[in-house]
Amino acid sequence: MFAIIGSIIVLVSVIGGFLIEKGNLSVIFQPVEMLIIFGAAIGGFIIASPMKVIKSVIGGVLNILSGKAYSKTDYVEVLLLLSEIFTKIRKEGLVSIEADVDNPAESKIFSKYPNFLKNHHAVALVTDTLRTVMTTSIAPHELESLLDAELESHHEESMIPSKSVATIADGLPGLGIVAAVLGVVLTMGKISEPPEVLGHSIGSALVGTFLGVLMCYGFVGPASRNLEFVANEGRDYLNVLKVALVGFVGGAAPQIAVEFGRRVIPGNVKPTFIEVEERIRELKK
Repeated sequence: MFAIIGSIIVLVSVIGGFLIEKGNLSVIFQPVEMLIIFGAAIGGFIIASPMKVIKSVIGGVLNILSGKAYSKTDYVEVLLLLSEIFTKIRKEGLVSIEADVDNPAESKIFSKYPNFLKNHHAVALVTDTLRTVMTTSIAPHELESLLDAELESHHEESMIPSKSVATIADGLPGLGIVAAVLGVVLTMGKISEPPEVLGHSIGSALVGTFLGVLMCYGFVGPASRNLEFVANEGRDYLNVLKVALVGFVGGAAPQIAVEFGRRVIPGNVKPTFIEVEERIRELKK
């Protein structure tokens, strides 16, 4: 939603300023220039990107439009889930969660948290870690190194849409110049025309540069930054799981391990200690 609002503000500011100065909108509306710039940008992106990257970028753009971000509710939910899992392990042993780990969708614990189940990376991180702990004698510091490597790999993968869109943004001013040069070439063929015809043709040619720069700094560049923030939010969310799991495997009590996770939640969505404690008490009742 905010991305759409921002785009409207950009358009209103640019077009509104042009109209205030008594500009003619028909001059800057050049469908052919748009075709050259955007067609070349999309074509270059397809040349540079395998299919998985194209799908990833499309998914990222849709995510920007939806405006979905991790909220305090999401973090409270994951802390409650971890609290249930850790408490069950402490009371009944690791074997007691084997069925939950093997089939999270049908687990009585995981099924209480549908939003978490939709996050496939988070589910895989928790279940794979618990499987590793159940089947090996991995030390806490080794588990932490293993999870750090996994999170780093996942973050690099989640940054692909941002880097790809940033590359498109970097190329737009150059493609705008290409469109402008083609407009000048066409203008030179009209050199014998009256000055008003030449002026209109030159103005139309310069619109290519204008569109390329505007799309770079007003739309596509900011979109790449948005995708970067989304990737960083995903890393922060998974980091909460990592810290809590490592703390529990290291011997911390369930409530202490959950507190380890709460402490690394970003400040703008971090629940208080009392909020989490009250929710855990309600869960136990």
